Parts: sequence; structure tokens; C-alpha cells
Amino acid sequence: MTDVELLVYADRIGGTFPALTALLDGPLQAFGSVHVLPFYVPFDGADAGFDPVDHTAVDPRLGGWPEVRDLAGSRGLTADLVVNHVSASSVEFTDWLARGAESPWDGMFLTYGTVFPHGATEAELTAFYRPRPGLPFTGYRGADGSRHLVWTTFLPSQIDLDVAHPVAIAYLRRVLRVLAAGGVTTVRLDAVGYAVKTPGTDSFMTPETLAFVEVIGDLARTENLAVLVEVHGHYTEQLAIAPLVDWVYDFALAPLLLHSLGTGTVDRLANWFEIRPANAVTVLDTHDGIGVIDAGPAGGRPGLLSEAEMAEVFARAAEATNGHSSVASVVPEWATLPHQINATFFSTLGGDVVAYLVARAVQHFLPGRPQTYYVGLLGGLDDRELFAETGSGRDVNRHRYPAAEVEAALASEVTRAQLGLVRLRSAHPAFDGQFTWSVYGRDVLELRWVDAARSARAVLTVCTAPGATSFRIQLADADGSEVLDTVESLAAWTPNAP
Repeated sequence: MTDVELLVYADRIGGTFPALTALLDGPLQAFGSVHVLPFYVPFDGADAGFDPVDHTAVDPRLGGWPEVRDLAGSRGLTADLVVNHVSASSVEFTDWLARGAESPWDGMFLTYGTVFPHGATEAELTAFYRPRPGLPFTGYRGADGSRHLVWTTFLPSQIDLDVAHPVAIAYLRRVLRVLAAGGVTTVRLDAVGYAVKTPGTDSFMTPETLAFVEVIGDLARTENLAVLVEVHGHYTEQLAIAPLVDWVYDFALAPLLLHSLGTGTVDRLANWFEIRPANAVTVLDTHDGIGVIDAGPAGGRPGLLSEAEMAEVFARAAEATNGHSSVASVVPEWATLPHQINATFFSTLGGDVVAYLVARAVQHFLPGRPQTYYVGLLGGLDDRELFAETGSGRDVNRHRYPAAEVEAALASEVTRAQLGLVRLRSAHPAFDGQFTWSVYGRDVLELRWVDAARSARAVLTVCTAPGATSFRIQLADADGSEVLDTVESLAAWTPNAP
């Protein structure tokens, strides 16, 4: 059976590790795995935990390692290994600024001179791919007055590691050992595509990057950790890295579904089904937004969608959100379009429950591991107040749920129907069988799972035609057959239900 995974911030649903464990042992028990986004010290830094001051310590406001191990006790647990950077407030970086070459962390951090010891041309500097405006450097002053131009790919307070240096590798190995001892079973290599800087290239998913993924993957497997890699980029980059790790993300699925539901066509989805990696974690929404770049062209290579089709996906999202997604989404340097939609997936569909469940059903029927983000599970719409408070576009999809809101959402039809899909994928015997699929006409897809030895069959038929969007799930096993074609029937499904 498949362990469907829930993606959460411990502080934004539940509030602490014990409270999150109670939810997963209770109303969310259908999930066989959970990915808890950074829970290190501090979980609420400048980048919502992706700027660890101490990557080996659980923020005590959430709990401690015993509480993490309790959460992991009966389910898979994924945690982030932030491989690209640390916080400027970390012990390692502050000690290096204080003591320079005398610091045990000397060599751990990437400086301008490390990559360009003889200087760089304008063309070399502007070649680097960065998902933010501006150049990736920030000036810091050492205690002795020395000046350093350090690499800061994301935020000025996120200091890039020199992953080619033994001190940085030793740091990452230490973090991996702590995570494994804490009950973690899978590590996600966060932002690994940016980790290696290679002059003369855009330094994103280069051969040198792939070589580093193999190095860090071997270190993780030494600690009996599975490896999930996060790469937002051209779909061929996912295909290239998939054989090197245990899991990759199917980031292309979300924009392709938005294209299909917007145009009433399924041909682009069908093209992707032909080539997508089987070891994929399927997602519609994440803490970072909805990646559209993953389906688009890059570097002269055609995409699964054209640039014009990408622009149409953005335009439909803007229409559905009354223009708000355009305000919240950031255009990277040298780009003409944002690389992701900053909105909840439900919001990009205008809160259309049937269209949303069509997308969720396709996600849950594809090979791999379905992963549902907590905001998506709870039917969340854009948190415009949080965006206004922080100015970070990604915060529209990072709502903080008090207990009363969680309880109300769990009673809603959109959440109950999604939990029905989780139970279905987790428990129906057909999903242990073989997967096939077909296209009928312009707007109909059929996805099938059949386990002939157990007389089990699960068939999903979806129509993406605007105004006639629908889903139909036909189930059969040794106990009989049934059809789920309404929100209510999907919400009510349980294993061996009459």
C-alpha cells in the first residue's frame, strides 16, 4: 500500500509536536507519512525555518527530539536538510566572522573569491540563475575589520555553504546523524539545485550539482535515510536526477492540471504521463507556491507547456484570485514571468470544489507518493492578511490554523472528500497492482490500477471540459464493487464500506 504524506508546519497546524501527533493519530490517521517543514531553532526565522541558527536542535516552543520520535513512531517522517545555506546568526558563521582563519568553521562559507579567485566578468556574474531579484552577494565585516562578499542565493541572512569544502561536508554529516537519531526516515535536500556554483554556467542543476547530489545521497544512506530531492526547473532536470535518489517531486503536474482545467484539454498531461519518473512525490501545492516553471521551456529547450501557455496559466490564476496572485508572485532576475504562482491551489480554481477534486483525484491515482499540503487539505484560500503583514508572497499559502479552524475545516466537504482519497489510495488493494491510462477525445482521461491476483480494480475517469468538469471512480475487489462520482460519496468512502 502507499503511504500518502501530509506536508505541514508544526506551528501552523497543531502548534506543537504533541498536538500534531494527536491530529495524525486521530482525524488524520489515514496519512501514513508526514513531512514536517523546518522545526529547528528557530522555526520562525526570516525564511520560516529555512534559515536554521541550529540545524541540530528542535525549537523548544514545538517540543524536543523525544516528541519528534513520538511523532515518527508509527509513520514515515520526512525532514529538511538545508544543504545550501545556514543563518547569518548561526554559531558557525558568527564564530567565523569573529575569529577568521582561527575558527574551526573557516572554509565552510562560500565567498565571491572562492568561486572567482581572479575576478569575474559581467557575463559570468549575470549568468547565475537566482529565484530572486538582484545578485546573490551580501557584504559582511569580520571582527578584525576584514570585509567579505559572501554568497546569499536567497536572503541576505542566509549564508551559502561551500559544499566542496570538507568543513561544510562534516557539518552536513553531523546534521544527518542527528536527524536519523531523531526518528527521521527521509531527508529532503532543500534547494540542492543551487548548492554548487560553477563559473561559466548558470550554476543550476549542472553536472557538478548532480555529482554533489550523489555525495550527499551516499552520506544520507549511510545513516539509513531515504533521499528526496527538491528541484524546480526544466522537466528534463527531474528526469536526470531521479535515478540518483529515492524520490523526486512531480512539480510539473500542478501547472499541467491548471492548463487542462483552464483549456479543457488533456493532451499535455498525457505527454507528461509518458515520461514522468515513477519514483515521484506528487504535489499540487507546497509551502513555496505552485511551480509553473517546472512545465515551461528553458535554455532553448521546449517545455511541456509553451511560454504563452504558461502566461495563460498565470492569467487565469490572477482572474480567479481577483488579481492577487499577480501581486504576490515574484519575477526572478532576467525572467519575464514568475517561476511560481503564489496562491493556494484551491484559490487558483476559484474555490470550485469539483474541479479541485478532479485535480486531487488525478494526483492520488498517479504512481509515486501523493503528498498533500496542510492548507490544501483544509481547503484554504489565500491568506491575504498574512501577506499584507509580512510582504512575502509565499505567506498567502502559509496560514496559521488555530484549533477551532482546524475542527471546522475537518467538517467541510472539500476536506472530507480529500481524506476519502487518502484512505482510498492508502487502503484499496488495486493500488498494489499495475497502472495504465488512456485518453478519450479532447478532454477525458482514464487512470487505472488493476491487481488481477486479488480481483481488485480502481478506475478514475475525469473530464476537464469547462462547465462540465467531473470525476468518476469505479472500484472493485473481492467484497464487491461501487462507484464514487459525487463529493459526498468520496467523502464517505472507507475500506470495506458497503
